[in-house]
Order: sequence, then structure tokens, then C-alpha cells
Amino acid sequence: MTGASSSRILHLHPWLSRRLVLGAVASLPLFGRSTIATASRWTGKNDRRWPSDSEWNALGVRVNGQLAPIVMPELKGSDRNVANPYYLRDEPALTQSSGWVDAWQSKPSAYVLKAQDARQISEAINFARRHRIKLVIKGGGHSYIGGSNAADSLLIWTRALDSIAMHDGFVPSGVTKPPVPAVSVGAGCVWGEVYNAVTTLGKRYVQGGGCATVGVAGLVQGGGFGSYSKAYGLSAAHLLEAEVVTSDGRIRLVNERQDPELYWALKGGGGGTFGVVTRLTLATHPLPSTFGAANFGVRALSDEAFQALLDRFLAVYQQSLFNRHWGEQVQATPDNRLIVNMTFLDLSDDEARRAWVDLEIFVHARPQSYEILQPLSVVGLPGRYLWDARFLERSVPGLISRDHRPGAPKDNWWWTGDGEQAGSMWHGYSSLWLPQSLLNEPSKLVAAWFAASRDWPVSLHFNKGLAGGDPEAIEASRRTAMNPSALDAFALAIIAGGGRSSFAGLDLGPDFQQARVDARLIKSSMKKLRAAAPSGGAYVSECDFFLEDWRAACWGSHWRRLETVKGRYDPVGLFEVHHGIGTTDRS
Repeated sequence: MTGASSSRILHLHPWLSRRLVLGAVASLPLFGRSTIATASRWTGKNDRRWPSDSEWNALGVRVNGQLAPIVMPELKGSDRNVANPYYLRDEPALTQSSGWVDAWQSKPSAYVLKAQDARQISEAINFARRHRIKLVIKGGGHSYIGGSNAADSLLIWTRALDSIAMHDGFVPSGVTKPPVPAVSVGAGCVWGEVYNAVTTLGKRYVQGGGCATVGVAGLVQGGGFGSYSKAYGLSAAHLLEAEVVTSDGRIRLVNERQDPELYWALKGGGGGTFGVVTRLTLATHPLPSTFGAANFGVRALSDEAFQALLDRFLAVYQQSLFNRHWGEQVQATPDNRLIVNMTFLDLSDDEARRAWVDLEIFVHARPQSYEILQPLSVVGLPGRYLWDARFLERSVPGLISRDHRPGAPKDNWWWTGDGEQAGSMWHGYSSLWLPQSLLNEPSKLVAAWFAASRDWPVSLHFNKGLAGGDPEAIEASRRTAMNPSALDAFALAIIAGGGRSSFAGLDLGPDFQQARVDARLIKSSMKKLRAAAPSGGAYVSECDFFLEDWRAACWGSHWRRLETVKGRYDPVGLFEVHHGIGTTDRS
């Protein structure tokens, strides 16, 4: 075996687990950097300009008592709550990720607005603008690069904005078009809640994220991929209208006719950048006949055999899987494993299985070269059951986990594998879009994929590249702010790893020495893969904290237009996040 040890690898799937989250051992040196979002131009607690208690109290009155100092919860020992994404969601002092080695550390804000409506958010924005207080927005809190936290800040917490309303026919304000089925969602909702309302109960489909605990507003503003993006395109492409509060405190209802440039920017231009989104209305669609999953695991017994396996898989992918029906990922590991965790829709089990016949024959015909770790399994189910927690618990024990806190809502659940990243500290997280032209250069792609996998597991997420997908979905996605590279990519490569939580008080903290070793390996792995696609670009919601030329990498040719929108709607730069349009501070 070469490169990273197999003990650090977890392969991922929306029905199993989704991220590369890797273990570490304990030690507790300090982080190499301060919290990223606290720049010197903001007023800090020790600054004489910091608002007095009476000024904070007056704001509290104006927001109906929904303002409070943040108190960090006391975490002790091996606190199980840290592994519960709903607990992290419900604590304004905490974030889903606890930090990133030598980049940022999760730190609570000074005050939190527990927003009940857009008017209260407007009051908080006006207060922050007058006093130069750093603003932070937390919905789901899933930002890998620390966008949901900053010390000495005012947190606008949208957790209470959790209404969900289905529409048989919706027409955006001021728009003269036929009504379409849609759902209006508060910015505090997570996708599991929305799928429950739209699919399990409403028998419709909405294009959202694969992880049940990701926030709806953040995903859409980042562009938004789900397991079935090849069929439906970006989540942002389905945004019909949004309510947003901008830096002047104005509450705006934006769509293709009202503030159209701001509307466009909210569709993939990055979360926390252009204002505070309070409500989104998204188009819904008829349910697919089936959703399904295909899982397969093979280990090659030599490097040469592994390269041949990668080559054969890519041929099978191009011939049978490069279409609207298939999504999710395949991972190549340092110990020569190919782990297939893919999803499908609108196929029977037999139709889905036939797509894999050539790869099965190739492997089975060479027992001297390959060890089957997991025989091919193909399982489909009626579309309405994919997010039905009761059905999933009965059908596949262990597939999902529940929020067992006393009084927790019965529909609080997550894919068990997703729990691995709750509270994690990241060692590295990089992404790269792979253009579809590489499928016609298999030797080049195989060489880069294999070389990169010597250092770290490399996953190709096929649903996060739209090439090969539904033409109408691609065209709708073209009208968003997303990097155009995503439209021509057959996959998004993700190379990532993390370890134990860095929240204070836990028995076992991160091993920073190992984390830095991992970070170097992840960087080396991506460098080798990038040789095949040097200008591929990166996905802003899943990119390297230290990404160079991040504007062009995350938005391609769109970043200058986004800067114009930023200058119009946030001329004072009130909304500032790392890798956010208009942000110049890199601390």
C-alpha cells in the first residue's frame, strides 16, 4: 500500500456517507491563524467604539427581545452532542465544522439576533452598519471555510425562519408568466425538512442537497448540487423568488423582474455576500418513478492492475453512466481500491444493473488481479420513499441516525455517514471540475487520477458536473452565477480530509501535527490531479481555504459581473466572508 493509510479513509454516499472525514490523534497546540472574518476595520469588544450596554439593550427592544449575548455551551469529555448535527444547528455558539488547521477556529459571536422576521434583521443590519460591527449569518452552519462564525460579531441566526409552504401554482411578484408548482422555504430550514414536506408528504420533487442537515439558503446561494443534478441542474436554477435584506436595511423581494441582477447573484454568487436571505421560493417537479443506489468495491492487487481498472471504469462511465440518470461518486484510494457509491433515477433495478455488466465481466475475468470487496448491489425504491425516515429505518437498519435529544422533533434525522463530519476540524478540502473533453483522453485522465490517489483518496462526484445531463437543466443552470466550468464538466473531483473536533473541553482534541501532514498530502494530491485540468476551477462551497486566484477559480468569467452587483447592493462592504465577492481581507 502507498500514500495515506486506509485507516484514514471513509468512502461516501448519500445513502451511506458523503464526505471524506478522517480520524486523528490528540494534542492541543494553538491554531496557526486567528478567526478569519475578524478584520481590523471592524469594531471589536476592546475598541472604544464598541456599543455600550444601553445601545445593545435599545437594539434588543427594537427586535422584540430577540437579541442576547452568546454563551458558549460547556462541552465535557466525549460529549455525544458534538456528533449530532441538529445539536450543532440549535446552538448559536457552534458551527457544523469546528475549524480548519492553520486557517480558522470556530468562535462564538458576541451577540445573536434570533430572527423572527425580516424587519428584525433590518434593524440588526442598520445597527451593525452604524457601529461597524462584523455581521455573521448562520442558517445550517455548514460552511467549511468558516463563513458562519466570527468573534466580536453580531450573529443573524435564521433558525426560527422555518416555515414551508407548498404552492400548486406560483407566479413571482411582477412577473407575467403562467404559474408553476413551487415551495416557499424559510432561510432557517435544512433540506431534510424540505424533502419531508415536498416529497414524503407532498409527492413532489425539489432540487436540493444530498445532506439532510445542510441549510437551504446557503446551498442555493452557493449554486447547489444534489445527487440528481445531472437530471435537474443546480438548485439555484430553480429559484423563482427570494426575500433578502440588503446592507441599507431594505427588505427586497427579488426575482427576474425585480432587482434582476441581485436575483442572479443570489443564484450561485456565494452565501453571506449580498445580503441576508430570509425566504426562498423554488420550483418543484413531478417525482421520478424511482430513486436508486449502486454500490461496488474492488481492490487491485498491483498498481498496473489498478490503472487498468480506472481506465475500464471510465470507459464504462462514458458508455453507460454519462447521462441524466446517474449521479454521486466513485473513489480511488492509495491502497488501490475503487469504491463505487452512485445513485440513479427513473431506472428499474434491471436497467441500472445492465449499466455495470462490462465492468463486472472485466473484474471477474481477472481473479489474479482483482479482489472483490463488495459485490455489486443495485437497489431502487419508489421516489416518494427516499427521504421517508420511517421507511428507511425499516428497510435498511443503520442507514440513518436520529436526533435522540429529549423533545427533539421526530423528523430530525441524517444519513449516518454524514454524522462523521459533525464538529470535525478540516485538514484540507479541495475541488476541481474535470471537463468532459478529458473523457476523450482517458490515458491522460487515468494517469492524473492514479498519481493523485497515491497521496490521498480522490473522489469524482459526477452529479457535480452537469455535462451529459438534461439539456434543459443545463440551460437553466447557465442562467445562474455559477462558474460556467460546472456546465462543461463531467465531474467535480474532491480531495478532502478532517479529524476530531477542536471545540474546547473534549477529552480528545485534534492532532495538529498529523493534520498538517494530511494537509500537505491533500495539497500534493490535488496538484497532481490538476495536471489534467489546470484551468478547471473550483466549487465555492467545497474549495480550499488557501485557494489562489479564488475569484476566477470559483466563478470563472462571472466574477466581474458579481463585483458590480456587490458594489451596487453592498457599497460599504458590510457582508464579508472568506472567498466572498468584494472581500479583500485574507487574514
